[in-house]
Amino acid sequence: MDAQLKRGLIDICVLSAIRYEDSYGYRIIKTVKPFIEVSESTLYPVLRRLEEAQLLSVRAVEHNGRLRKYYHINQAGVDRLNAFLDEWKEITAIYNFVTREANHE
Repeated sequence: MDAQLKRGLIDICVLSAIRYEDSYGYRIIKTVKPFIEVSESTLYPVLRRLEEAQLLSVRAVEHNGRLRKYYHINQAGVDRLNAFLDEWKEITAIYNFVTREANHE
């Protein structure tokens, strides 16, 4: 898969993973892993990038004597998810066109 496309899809998957419930890194990885491969070394830069883009916020909570960062999607993040869904309609139309041509060979 194209690296830029995968990067964008990982961003969307992370935002989707926290859309309805705040979460922390390890749980986000477990949530998205069935759909797209994400490692810790990939996830944390994504989370920082999304925070810098003001699509999510972070809060630290003590858990078993350590601070755990919880990530919360904000309205701009929800808006980005909704924009992705609109964009995906166009991508689906292109995919359908391409596979229609392939099925007629």
